[in-house]
Amino acid sequence: MESKGGFNILRRKVVAFLGALTTAVGAFVLKRKLAAQDGEGKSQPAEQTQESQNGRVHKWGMVIDLDKCTGCGACVVACAVENNMMLGDAQLAEQGRVIRWMYLLPMTEGEYPNIKSRLLPMLCQHCDRPPCVFVCPVTATYKDSEGLVAQVYPRCIGCRYCVNNCPYTIKYFNWGEPEFPQPIPKGFNPDVAVRYKGIVEKCTFCHHRLQIAREKAKAEGREFRPEDYVPACVEACPAKAIYFGDLNDPESEVSRLAHSRRAFKLLEELGTQPKVIYLSEG
Repeated sequence: MESKGGFNILRRKVVAFLGALTTAVGAFVLKRKLAAQDGEGKSQPAEQTQESQNGRVHKWGMVIDLDKCTGCGACVVACAVENNMMLGDAQLAEQGRVIRWMYLLPMTEGEYPNIKSRLLPMLCQHCDRPPCVFVCPVTATYKDSEGLVAQVYPRCIGCRYCVNNCPYTIKYFNWGEPEFPQPIPKGFNPDVAVRYKGIVEKCTFCHHRLQIAREKAKAEGREFRPEDYVPACVEACPAKAIYFGDLNDPESEVSRLAHSRRAFKLLEELGTQPKVIYLSEG
């Protein structure tokens, strides 16, 4: 019995070592591949580059003005409805498994009694150097040619390396099959796939709206305009605190605000180069 137990322990150690080695090799190869593509100005996987009228490649980004934000939560609700998210229940909330691509992060500054609290709208930062991409062994998550960090659901194997490697903790794993009470499924957005058990999901900047806007512009026989692409959270904000647009266009409002003296990025010291920019209060 002792010999058999020792063999089982040795077998588990060997399996764990081989798994870690495979992961390390895969991550190393992917890093080299992404580094080479960064040097060539390409993205992974290769996609057709969409250019604006002046020949620049679009680079989508978001600016959130904390001076205007009232913490009403309209952006959170709009995001959940637009992207067919489960309602969740008390048990899932207690386990921390209610998925919301956008949520309000409570923050407290200063020391008692001179403290200041605020709610910070939190979502995928769509980093230019996304840590999640570097560790995905199957390229289920990648940065496209316009800077959006995308997620390919059928390719995801549920290893959750990207979840653990995201410093912003905004990638979510589906622990169970989605459940929706009637008649909610009748109101699903047909442009967004309902995620299933065993895969990772996150904010996409409502990428489906970009595709729809381009198709509409083509059908109308005109050029696509950056203002045609508006994510649900931006559209729903009653205080107009969220701005969205092309960061590569120096004339765009989002680009101008991104260079404001009030502008800051979360955890930018990590070198992730997020494309969600916040404007400090006051």
